[in-house]
Amino acid sequence: MREILYRDAIREALREELLRDPAVVLIGEELSDPWGGTFGVTKGLSTEFGEARVRNTPISEAAIIGCAVGAALAGMRPVAEIMFSDFIATGMDQLVNQGAKIHYMSGGQLSVPMVIRTAGGSGRASAAQHSQSLEAWFVHVPGLKVVMPSTPYDAKGLLKSAIRDADPVLFIEHKMMYNSRGPVPEEEYLIPLGVADIKRSGTDLTVVATSRMVPRVLAVAERLAQNGGPDIEVIDPRSLVPFDRATVIASVQKTHRLVIVHEAVERGGFGAEIASIVGSEAFTYLDAPIKRVAAANTPVPFAPQLEDYLVPDEQRIEAAIIETAA
Repeated sequence: MREILYRDAIREALREELLRDPAVVLIGEELSDPWGGTFGVTKGLSTEFGEARVRNTPISEAAIIGCAVGAALAGMRPVAEIMFSDFIATGMDQLVNQGAKIHYMSGGQLSVPMVIRTAGGSGRASAAQHSQSLEAWFVHVPGLKVVMPSTPYDAKGLLKSAIRDADPVLFIEHKMMYNSRGPVPEEEYLIPLGVADIKRSGTDLTVVATSRMVPRVLAVAERLAQNGGPDIEVIDPRSLVPFDRATVIASVQKTHRLVIVHEAVERGGFGAEIASIVGSEAFTYLDAPIKRVAAANTPVPFAPQLEDYLVPDEQRIEAAIIETAA
């Protein structure tokens, strides 16, 4: 099977959906050629489909998200790009109070089939206003779906499903994964939202990891296996809303131990929700306390050394696994 970049997998998904459905439109800052968006994901699409369907916007996240809500209500399927997830803060009313609520407040008469694509996470020394992992904010909002793909394969299949979904979807792409490479079929495929993926099977301990933490956990798991350590099962939820509780519970029932790894700060992070689910539904299966590995409760520093120190690395992940396995 061919291997392509994460960014190219997302571009392929967008192109295929633009070809399939004339209601699909892309909106955002500098999406058209020659820029193709901040990270080059939409490069070439405005040339192929025209600037009526790949539309540049003013530098206003409130306007971008508000436009997407209105377009979705009018029968289109907008995919809006917000340059950095931090900037969604300026469009929270449009997303949280409008887009997420309209289906419920209209008694199901109206739907908002839109996708908000955004780049989250640290790693580029972009400092505190361009490097946050804010997925827990949006998980807290009923009416929003939240997706965090960790591989090119998942990114393409999940994005196509998100575009076809009847509800608003926040699609969070880690900015440090755009150049990662992985196998992606040439034929069309979809990955349903709410289905986790067991990235590695194991018997001794379950690790649930999200986004950029998935490859780090996999590297630790393989190293431990080669050195006679515990056999680690690695689960990537892929979507946080809807969340695949059954796969996580079944894994913990098998391994009896759980470590949760995410890049967001620990306080109020989605790891706490996973721990609560397992504590409620699989408590009697646990042979050790659940452990979370997350960022410290501090803004993301500008200095690369401090930024690296803030985010869970392989050493911290391995230490948590060894302690829990013991």
